Amino acid sequence: MGETSGAGPDFRTTGGRVRGRRPADGVVAVLGIPYAAPPFGPHRFRGPRAAPGWSGTRDGTDFGPVAPQSARLPGAPVWRPGDEDVLTVNVWAPQERQGAGPLPVLFWIHGGAYTFGSSAQPDYDGAALARAGLVVVSCNYRIGFEGFGHVPGFPDNRGLLDQVAALRWVRENIAAFGGDPAAVTVAGHSSGAGSVACLMAMEQARGLFRGAIAHSVPSAFFTPAVAAAVTSRIAGEAGVAPTAEGLLSASPRRLVAACDEVARQCADDPATAVQAYEPVLFQPVLDGEVLPVDPLRALATGACRDVGLLVCHALEEYWFLHEIAGVREVTSESALLEFAAALGLPARLVAGYRALRPGAPVLDRYLALFGDARFGEYSSRLAEHHARAGGRAYLSRFARRRRTPDGETRPWHTADVPFAFGNLDAEGAAFLVGAVPDDEDRALSRRMLRAWADFAARGDPGWPAVTAEATLVKAWAVPDDHLTDDAACGVRALWRGVPFGPYEASPAAGR
Repeated sequence: MGETSGAGPDFRTTGGRVRGRRPADGVVAVLGIPYAAPPFGPHRFRGPRAAPGWSGTRDGTDFGPVAPQSARLPGAPVWRPGDEDVLTVNVWAPQERQGAGPLPVLFWIHGGAYTFGSSAQPDYDGAALARAGLVVVSCNYRIGFEGFGHVPGFPDNRGLLDQVAALRWVRENIAAFGGDPAAVTVAGHSSGAGSVACLMAMEQARGLFRGAIAHSVPSAFFTPAVAAAVTSRIAGEAGVAPTAEGLLSASPRRLVAACDEVARQCADDPATAVQAYEPVLFQPVLDGEVLPVDPLRALATGACRDVGLLVCHALEEYWFLHEIAGVREVTSESALLEFAAALGLPARLVAGYRALRPGAPVLDRYLALFGDARFGEYSSRLAEHHARAGGRAYLSRFARRRRTPDGETRPWHTADVPFAFGNLDAEGAAFLVGAVPDDEDRALSRRMLRAWADFAARGDPGWPAVTAEATLVKAWAVPDDHLTDDAACGVRALWRGVPFGPYEASPAAGR
């Protein structure tokens, strides 16, 4: 630990000294540390560049500015036009360490459809994990058009490149906070988990981490043609040409507004068919350079087989997206078949879900199919492909349900994150988990947090690994967890032989 003086402890980084918050419950938090230069002005749409150093001691008691976006999330800061120093990291570390050696590091990448969110969300506070014996790091990175929009002549996947730069900062600086730069585990949820999977496939990230935790990994990637089609629509809405010169002339605020309007238009005029059902404008681009191949294919060939992988997904992912009006409703059998065709899924899947859920409303079957297509099956295959290619992989599913006066809580998208972080009482967490937590919930949270900490420390979360012959799955539940075997899982059987690939442009996308 660094020297203690003034309001909180000081730490020396490659950029200069930084002072954190006073220790609380045995944990020091140091927030808003730049890991790269502000990505605007002459650096806009370029890869990350080294952060300038500073003299004196920098205040690290508040989170840094968030990347350009229009989202307003509970307890989190909002983006303000003019905020530019958005590439920062935060560190939580135990005030005192047990033993003489450095601690394993957990590096968190926030989710948000590659479009919104930040490391300052209350459910991402790293204090509980730090008390479990980790040094926790989270980062802000470019999202939306600034991070993932296609700009001719500039690198795609700039948000992923930012994450690599933040991991390099960890390698160079985390020892000052008591962390072990050789024992880093990257972790994320939703688009953050998609980022984790991409990092496993990227040459630029090789050697920067030894473990990976991915919760609800989306099967969501664009070809360069789709990325260019999305850019064309955003540029048109912003009133500029879809060229580097035109896009550079549009302010971040103007592009954020244009993206919001294009997303609203997606139901009637999508750039790729899936956007008619879920208007997400940005995905990692399979550009052949930063991201040469879909992570599923990369892991199947043994890429990153030396990295341990822990995967989790929720049983009913898309009920959350429906609850927040994030997806289009489908309520007729004919519309469900149209949806399956739009995603390139065989009609037999629709029939299979009808057989597995006899009497269920069409909407429920649609949400189940969408959730498995987007998250469940892809996440499960990542673990299986990694194991079959010689890697070490563990698979789990969030299956916690509770009866409340308002009905049954569902194991939906995002509910698992406050449990794993130990932040069930954070602002906004009750909505994410579906109910005010009870004693059984708190016990489940302790079990999930311990699994993360043990995996980061030893590479083993506490249940059998996936093998080439068997897919054993940890089901997180209340009152008790249990192991299941995917060989007996009817949903998994339906998906055998169904391929995953990048989304293609719709026929009208180039008009």
